[in-house]
Amino acid sequence: MTRMITQKRNGLLLVTALLLSGSAWSQTARERVLRELNQKEAIYGEAAKTIWNYAEVGYQEEKSSALLQDMLSKEGFKIQKGVAGIPTAFVASFGEGGPVLGILGEYDALPGLSQDAWPSRKVMTDGAAGHACGHHLFGVGSAAAAIAVKNWLVATKQKGTIKFFGTPAEEGGSGKVYMVRAGLFNGVDAVLHWHPADSNSASAGVSLANISAKFRFKGVAAHAAGAPDRGRSALDGVEAMDHMVNMMREHVPSDARIHYVITQGGKAPNVVPDFAEVYYYVRHPQRDVVQDMWQRIVKASEGAAMGTGTTVEHEIIGGVYELLPLESLAKVMYKNLKEVGGVNYDKSETDFAQKIQTTFNLPEGKEPDPADAAKILPYEYERTGMGSTDVGDVSWAVPTVGLRTATWVPGTAAHSWQAVAAGGTSIGRKGMMVAAKTIALTALDLFQNPKTLTEAQAELDEKRGKKFKYEALLGERPPALDYRK
Repeated sequence: MTRMITQKRNGLLLVTALLLSGSAWSQTARERVLRELNQKEAIYGEAAKTIWNYAEVGYQEEKSSALLQDMLSKEGFKIQKGVAGIPTAFVASFGEGGPVLGILGEYDALPGLSQDAWPSRKVMTDGAAGHACGHHLFGVGSAAAAIAVKNWLVATKQKGTIKFFGTPAEEGGSGKVYMVRAGLFNGVDAVLHWHPADSNSASAGVSLANISAKFRFKGVAAHAAGAPDRGRSALDGVEAMDHMVNMMREHVPSDARIHYVITQGGKAPNVVPDFAEVYYYVRHPQRDVVQDMWQRIVKASEGAAMGTGTTVEHEIIGGVYELLPLESLAKVMYKNLKEVGGVNYDKSETDFAQKIQTTFNLPEGKEPDPADAAKILPYEYERTGMGSTDVGDVSWAVPTVGLRTATWVPGTAAHSWQAVAAGGTSIGRKGMMVAAKTIALTALDLFQNPKTLTEAQAELDEKRGKKFKYEALLGERPPALDYRK
């Protein structure tokens, strides 16, 4: 391929035609992609801040989804709306033929975590949601990467297709599971994703499989003082179940996690509650262990109902696989993260970081250095993660690779008001752009090196095993569109 190079020498402009090797053109293209993302940082930052302000919870992300669809549509992507029976899910596609690469984008917030972009607790709206997992950045950063890759496809006339998957309700709603179940990832050669964090890493990480459900107990109402013998307390059923599950903790693997919240426990102390509800999560690095623990918890609920003279039913709300890491892809992502680099704070960002770190409840003197946001963590194979994600199901369906970037101040816990605060500042925006650049460069590498995609598919096939058949942990239920209501 020939490129015209303009040089200034001895006061004269010289135009030279150079025959560029593939690697030279590739390097120039990479620089163009990075330059484009740098030029659009303010635009993407504004879009992310808008979604941060929307703070819509799972399956209610109408405005957030519409913003991302509009952004991609204006760039020439074809939009499939309301896929997999989910009004806020969509797929945006550009290009033709293979390879076919997908990029995931999330945009749901967490309930009850409203917070201003301020380094001390400052609720914006009592009881409102907040982006405590940074999905406003996730969605926009991934869209930015998809647009940059699209422009590269056009400029280089590279054959291939880029798809952006708009995936709602990651936080407990398992949105991607329904999209996998609907076959939306069929024919995709690889999927790229990222997640906000307090550090930068691109190791081949793993996560916890998870099943969640709401247990609903029904009893008999009565006057708690005048006729307690005629009542049967649904709250007693919930508390008896919780007590049995808490005793069970001694007899489950040490790396298991069980959490619950009582979502309804009655209306008044002098009325025996005739209805109560408890919401459970069960997690472990292996989904077969999760399924075993799950059956024990179901039996505990049944025993609690028998012992309290109540009845119980449960509704599975979500269920996700553990992540299946592929080293063939992770090493490509890590290489590109190293090239892009981490997040460098200016003085005002450093001041913000130092102030918010005083709220972390860490041992005195143990706060991480804010400058750690600029570092890239060393590569690890199967680095353990203690969260759960519906990206896990995607990773068992198609070769998948991800990274984390420092959108939060070092030391920040996810699902905290501190994460909301940092995510609404330039700190969050800078971390988002690190992710967008890394994903875009990784996509370029995969488009130009289909051999890597072949290796990744072979690695996936080997890890899944010949007998693998995908079956969603949440069964055949329709999307739980009302799980946050």
